[in-house]
Amino acid sequence: MTTQHEEELVIGLVSVSDRASAGSYQDQGIPALLDWLGKALASPWRAETRLIPDERAQIEATLIELVDQAHCHLVLTTGGTGPARRDVTPEATRAVGTREMPGFGEQMRQISLHFVPTAILSRQLAVIRERPEHAALIMNLPGQPKAIKETLEGLKDASGKQIVAGIFSVVPYCLDLMCGPYIETHAAVCQAFRPKSAMRPAPPTPKEEK
Repeated sequence: MTTQHEEELVIGLVSVSDRASAGSYQDQGIPALLDWLGKALASPWRAETRLIPDERAQIEATLIELVDQAHCHLVLTTGGTGPARRDVTPEATRAVGTREMPGFGEQMRQISLHFVPTAILSRQLAVIRERPEHAALIMNLPGQPKAIKETLEGLKDASGKQIVAGIFSVVPYCLDLMCGPYIETHAAVCQAFRPKSAMRPAPPTPKEEK
């Protein structure tokens, strides 16, 4: 574990899967998230990873631990958001949140509907968990690596032009408003959106500093 500093983004990654947590199936959610975040983030960050079964009490306890004890600014879950009886990630997420952010779930379904009609069955959502001196954004993502990438990155045409914005484009500004670290992204992967008034000037190059 690296030493946390002022500008470091701490991200909790939670894969919810009975089979993967029991060792009968190799988890694909956390590796997919680590890969995408490694390509998208241009600011210092580190991850806290958890692999747990589809048990509501354990999901709730894990989300609380990541926010309240590990002090994550952002928590991304993958898996357990469908209509099956064992899919309880949204219920656990809503239970630990203090405010719901419905726009994230709406946009996730809109993105996925460009690829599969079954996206309408998804119950993904996002909440903010607020503590006296800390707050975190918690978001439920799909379980498949391809769907994770599409949801975070959005839909682009053959030339790379953005057709539908991915949900991560607004995460940096959301964290700004929550007094989290200032996060920058690699525009080729995910262009972060901020109002002009919220943008910080680019740091000077070594030549400019002289």
